[in-house]
Amino acid sequence: MHKVRLIFERQPLHLVSLIILLGLVLVGSFVGGFLTGSYFGVSTSVWFYIAIVVPIAHQVFVWFVWRSQLYFSFITKIFGPAGFNYYAVIFFVLFLSRLVFIIILALSNANSLHSNQLVLSTLAVIIFIPNIFLLYSVAKYFGYKRALGIDHFDLSYRNMPLVKEGIYRITNNAMYVFGLLILWIPGLLYSSIAALMAALFNHIYVWVHYYCTEKPDMERIYGSRDNL
Repeated sequence: MHKVRLIFERQPLHLVSLIILLGLVLVGSFVGGFLTGSYFGVSTSVWFYIAIVVPIAHQVFVWFVWRSQLYFSFITKIFGPAGFNYYAVIFFVLFLSRLVFIIILALSNANSLHSNQLVLSTLAVIIFIPNIFLLYSVAKYFGYKRALGIDHFDLSYRNMPLVKEGIYRITNNAMYVFGLLILWIPGLLYSSIAALMAALFNHIYVWVHYYCTEKPDMERIYGSRDNL
């Protein structure tokens, strides 16, 4: 019973935070030009709500897999050693869906933000640079399996040293600080208010995932390491 409670550790806070964020999104949707336009005959409002639902589905999926595996080995009991690979495929599909639907949303709502396009495009290029550095650092120093949470599946990863190379010299939470910057780029390139709002939601909501799901998990797995 204790383990069941641990699965839901900090999830009431997760739910309250999500409700507040959705309320702010609803208020923000009344901004002029926010839901104008359409793409493939589908209105911007529909694309926007899809772009909001996808990150929610993604982070709830990760919470369920991580916690059920951490405390009950649920995924590997069902799928065996291939359980992590199945999880990783669904993870990547959901993460790429975040970007794909924001791109579609930006196309649907293009030119709703009346600003200097050169400035917006320059900003898009600037924020893309740390994204490249992050991908390099994860591949060279951290490993994509660790980034996906294989330490919830494989006990051997729990004894690996902390990474302080590449972008991880700047911050221990590089995935959260820099990883989702790529979602801002479509809204900047297409001057879309709705796409920028969706990117903002994604970036704030991923920190809810960090504080409500990943941080307590890491404390359970690694104990009181300095970076936690």
